[in-house]
Amino acid sequence: MQMKQAANQGLTLPFRALRRLREAGIFARAGVSLEYQQLAKRYVLRGVESGGAIDNLGHYVTFCGEDGTSLAWLHPLDGIGVNGVHALVVAPVLVRVEMFRRGQTYDVLIARFEPGPRANGRRPALQATTIFHGAEGYLPVDLVKRQRERRGLEIPTFYSRAGEPLVVPGQFESVVRAVTAAVNCTLCSHSHYLCAPEAAVTSPITLLDANDGPAPRRAEDGGARP
Repeated sequence: MQMKQAANQGLTLPFRALRRLREAGIFARAGVSLEYQQLAKRYVLRGVESGGAIDNLGHYVTFCGEDGTSLAWLHPLDGIGVNGVHALVVAPVLVRVEMFRRGQTYDVLIARFEPGPRANGRRPALQATTIFHGAEGYLPVDLVKRQRERRGLEIPTFYSRAGEPLVVPGQFESVVRAVTAAVNCTLCSHSHYLCAPEAAVTSPITLLDANDGPAPRRAEDGGARP
């Protein structure tokens, strides 16, 4: 794992990609903030699961525990339209998983966040550690239309610049599958990994697009709202 000062900002996307996401109405909030709980007298991390997709473009951010398990949201969020905010999470430590898709090419960044040590009663710094970074990965499966039933089962293949395979750490495979589904979920209006407190489990499974019709409450959508 590597420490990166820019990890809190998420994936570095070119201007054209940012402009295209804005034009498509896809909003994914990658920032993580350090907050202080007055009652518990402790610092915690705050993040927002958000994002969605159109046919050839997707961007999504979610959060999980240090071992990759799903976290209970503080509460769901209602956005203005689709492909925006979905749920708010607060926890002592957060692992953020962010993915960007253009066509069948994928970038992913997994980063861990925690409060730094406190010195002389001062506010701690926000510490960010990069766990995994995969650039220009490829997934030959069309999860938007033709093979939607494969959502939640697929992970893009990533390589180093020298062409050697980069393997997603095993404990994060489930959340990466969920985010891969999310960046192919058009008109997304639900959470793909954070879940309601009563639905928090450790084994997320496949989630269909919200437009596929009613679906059972599952770990991946956290009992998502229809």
